[in-house]
Amino acid sequence: MNDSDLEGILQQEHEQDLVLIRGKLVSETAKMPWSDLQRFFANGSTLYVSPELDLIDVAFAFQRDLADQVKPWLDQALVATVSTEQAKTWFEQDSLLWTVVVKPWVLLQLPK
Repeated sequence: MNDSDLEGILQQEHEQDLVLIRGKLVSETAKMPWSDLQRFFANGSTLYVSPELDLIDVAFAFQRDLADQVKPWLDQALVATVSTEQAKTWFEQDSLLWTVVVKPWVLLQLPK
């Protein structure tokens, strides 16, 4: 086996690992009522993900600590802390949200 073969195998394994990480995030995604999520809001660990973004893509970027990808989302408020006003609206509407945990965050998105 030469160096080129080894690099190819390592690249393949890396790609498979990334697919497994995404699959794990998908399996950990669930719809939850806001009433079950309020305690996470109270301790400041909820982030709202704009419908323009894919929740799994965002969770993957947070999980892999891809700051170059996350920073523009934060700068453009496409990912942001949940405001008190938004929390109140979700409470009043008994909203159901897509959720996925990427410690220390609970990422939230309204169903499309």
